[in-house]
Amino acid sequence: MPGGCWTKKDAKMIQGIDHIGIAVRSLAEAVPVYRDLLRLTYLGQEEVLDQKVRVAVFEVGEARIELLEPTSGDGPIASFIERHGPGIHHVAYGVDDLRAELGRLREQGVSLIDAEPRRGAGGSLIAFLHPRSTGRVLVELCEHSSGKARET
Repeated sequence: MPGGCWTKKDAKMIQGIDHIGIAVRSLAEAVPVYRDLLRLTYLGQEEVLDQKVRVAVFEVGEARIELLEPTSGDGPIASFIERHGPGIHHVAYGVDDLRAELGRLREQGVSLIDAEPRRGAGGSLIAFLHPRSTGRVLVELCEHSSGKARET
């Protein structure tokens, strides 16, 4: 912030960038770009059935890149690719207490896609904030199973 009014101690809930979600048409085509060309550390893949997506995860510094491939034509990633093409889908921030953060945001009038946490990749709890409340950026909040934001 201008004038140095903001300090790190003011950031109570958001712990840092957890990951950036990138929608892709094919993990078979996209994984080699991130693994071999960019030489990011490949952590593996998993399928998130209720979101109709297969996720390939890469470590980059203290954050991750998640490549998101639709597994069905009627899932959220398939719809995103149909409307916008492949590309950055969302930015995810780690939080220590997702339920508390959702309550705080709800009190401030933020439009929530997920009013309650749900399971995401890696067994984390996740919730999305509607882009109309976040400057047209889809924001995901993540709480990992330890109850703390992911540490690397």
